[in-house]
Amino acid sequence: MAKPYEFNWQKEVPSFLQEGAVFDRYEEESFVFEPNCLFKVDEFGFFLTWKSEGKEGQVLECSLINSIRQAAIPKDPKILAALEAVGKSENDLEGRILCVCSGTDLVNIGFTYMVAENPEVTKQWVEGLRSIIHNFRANNVSPMTCLKKHWMKLAFLTNTTGKIPVRSITRTFASGKTEKVIFQALKELGLPSGKNDEIEPAAFTYEKFYELTQKICPRTDIEDLFKKINGDKTDYLTVDQLVSFLNEHQRDPRLNEILFPFYDAKRAMQIIEMYEPDEELKKKGLISSDGFCRYLMSDENAPVFLDRLELYQEMDHPLAHYFISSSHNTYLTGRQFGGKSSVEMYRQVLLAGCRCVELDCWDGKGEDQEPIITHGKAMCTDILFKDVIQAIKETAFVTSEYPVILSFENHCSKYQQYKMSKYCEDLFGDLLLKQALESHPLEPGRPLPSPNDLKRKILIKNKRLKPEVEKKQLEALKSMMEAGESAAPASILEDDNEEEIESADQEEEAHPEYKFGNELSADDYSHKEAVANSVKKTSDDLEHENNKKGLVTVEDEQAWMASYKYVGATTNIHPYLSTMINYAQPVKFQGFHVAEERNIHYNMSSFNESVGLGYLKTHAIEFVNYNKRQMSRIYPKGGRVDSSNYMPQIFWNAGCQMVSLNYQTPDLAMQLNQGKFEYNGSCGYLLKPDFMRRPDRTFDPFSETPVDGVIAATCSVQVISGQFLSDKKIGTYVEVDMYGLPTDTIRKEFRTRMVMNNGLNPVYNEESFVFRKVILPDLAVLRIAVYDDNNKLIGQRILPLDGLQAGYRHISLRNEGNKPLSLPTIFCNIVLKTYVPDGFGDIVDALSDPKKFLSITEKRADQMRAMGIETSDIADVPSDTSK
Repeated sequence: MAKPYEFNWQKEVPSFLQEGAVFDRYEEESFVFEPNCLFKVDEFGFFLTWKSEGKEGQVLECSLINSIRQAAIPKDPKILAALEAVGKSENDLEGRILCVCSGTDLVNIGFTYMVAENPEVTKQWVEGLRSIIHNFRANNVSPMTCLKKHWMKLAFLTNTTGKIPVRSITRTFASGKTEKVIFQALKELGLPSGKNDEIEPAAFTYEKFYELTQKICPRTDIEDLFKKINGDKTDYLTVDQLVSFLNEHQRDPRLNEILFPFYDAKRAMQIIEMYEPDEELKKKGLISSDGFCRYLMSDENAPVFLDRLELYQEMDHPLAHYFISSSHNTYLTGRQFGGKSSVEMYRQVLLAGCRCVELDCWDGKGEDQEPIITHGKAMCTDILFKDVIQAIKETAFVTSEYPVILSFENHCSKYQQYKMSKYCEDLFGDLLLKQALESHPLEPGRPLPSPNDLKRKILIKNKRLKPEVEKKQLEALKSMMEAGESAAPASILEDDNEEEIESADQEEEAHPEYKFGNELSADDYSHKEAVANSVKKTSDDLEHENNKKGLVTVEDEQAWMASYKYVGATTNIHPYLSTMINYAQPVKFQGFHVAEERNIHYNMSSFNESVGLGYLKTHAIEFVNYNKRQMSRIYPKGGRVDSSNYMPQIFWNAGCQMVSLNYQTPDLAMQLNQGKFEYNGSCGYLLKPDFMRRPDRTFDPFSETPVDGVIAATCSVQVISGQFLSDKKIGTYVEVDMYGLPTDTIRKEFRTRMVMNNGLNPVYNEESFVFRKVILPDLAVLRIAVYDDNNKLIGQRILPLDGLQAGYRHISLRNEGNKPLSLPTIFCNIVLKTYVPDGFGDIVDALSDPKKFLSITEKRADQMRAMGIETSDIADVPSDTSK
């Protein structure tokens, strides 16, 4: 605030990366081979760049690189022949190839392979590159730093003679007719300006580039603000004028004056020293419109308190007190039916900060009887269980040290379950939490361990046998092993007695939503194998047909759904796997009062979104209390064949920890998830507000009155202008929504007018959008999204209200997958205040509120509708005979 804020977003770039090294580069998919490339990384760690003799310079943004791996020797004979031709025979390649994986989302990943002169260089570069990627802070640098970054990128994109083509500069900002403006601006700056001209890198300085951007995208909006502050009397602001502007506009009045002191003349002088380019004005203690603009575009005016991006929360509370970033059917890259399964998805979601992944395990059909992961009977491709375990081991703790939970949906025979447990034990080694911590025994009433207690540990969520059954079966297994039998005969292990499982929860399904058509009765369960076999024939026939064509039609999907019966996860657990289950033991949900009486914190239940909404509608307060003690997992309903997502906010409002989403779909729900989990060091765990953790507090997630001890806020957002939104001459408009408690959620209500034919610097100058009463700012997020005249998303940004900064702010936009876009920003004025009821307004509102006369469940359904949840999405649930 009033003291200068140091935002240390840079990671140290090792000198050998800056000096560079020569590699041969290839890509497998599109067969590219480029020998003798000089690869380098710039001093800021923004780009991996390369250039070879007679070729154009190329650039890969480090923010898009998600992993660096040692790669195996390529199998493609064309690549091997190309390497052979430059003196690298197949026998010499071991340990010399590194792979750079990158992409703008989690599904469309590109792989660039680099072949070094020797294995030492490869090892050094793997470690060096790993040390600079995953720089989440750098995703939040200021617009000023983004301009610098863009200038550097243009300077790297040289042509074959090492010069900067004018065309690559114009292409950045414009297309078609709008290019004329840029040629003119270059001419005014004394730079080559013909369509086919080129510029010497030495002549293209950062100051020249900055001037160019000001000519292309003149900041008349900031000039207007500047004139408003100084009364349009002079070309500068005095120290006093700057101080009063900073205190009146750029400071949140709700902040503590000791921790966040007011701005004074001394601080204003530091700002002038730092940002005013004119030395004469500096000496006089004045700031020009240009200096003022540079200040507003600096890190000091970030839209959120940047320390929120660090690991700033306490990590010593029980696991149930955190929101945990969670993925559903992690293996799928697309649709739920006929989709492609991929080991790579596990790497991608874990590297993106996800801490709970799902593994649907089935018996492999091959002679080797390897367990596989696939979407059972859904015509999806298979991947090997052991490959997934290896991928998880390699990526679980790269971007976060906090525990990873593997949610098994286990359909395997006991023999293959034994193989699964051995893979987990052998590949994970010490990372696997095989037994409960001494400090946190598995006893009723004992809280779960904390994320800190479980650092760098992998937990398995799978049903567990009753202790006495587990013990008996383990002893039987041991005596057989000693008798020299390689695997226990099926008779001992296949003794399928429902009572073996803790609380006989055979119907604790991971996907009860797939009971298309009729509900399954208990008889159906006993026949589930028979059903499965008949379905298998249908789906295998379809699968065979599709394998020939390589596609799945809508008809296939419908035929599949018509014939599908859900096959419950097995209740016949191998005792060895059972011993590995500890703090995540799934049980069939039998009501909130039963859970409360049992008081077993390590028991958890899963609810599909519709059932979850049903319980929220009827038992919201009980659901919140349940989540204070034990964990719940929410997952998408089966109707979402396109892998779309439900809105997670309503479940976070109830304190549900694992609100699992389809990470492969970068929709609004996923944007909210990624925006929220960017806080707290992107570690995948967020501490819930205190009234959602403390047993002595009652919290109703449908409350419309402020929560005890929480001060409601008023937030208003004035959208002033946009910068570099598009290189096309298109119309744009901006939407501002808020998501939080139902009463705080306002969507599709606030949008600016459309500004036509200007993607570069549209000025909206709207009246402020006012969110008059936000009763729970801790849970609310603001979403700012820009659309073109075809209603296509240009960019968006999710800003949690907790940590939002007041004042005139530039908001850098992200793509739909939440990756930073290089230049697009929205300039707006954010005003934050303590909510003050305006006289009798609220009383009148309450009296005239038609919802007042509805029953509590009707009212909640009504509030859900306001959040975009249809009544048909809410399942009827059994009434809980709560005390």
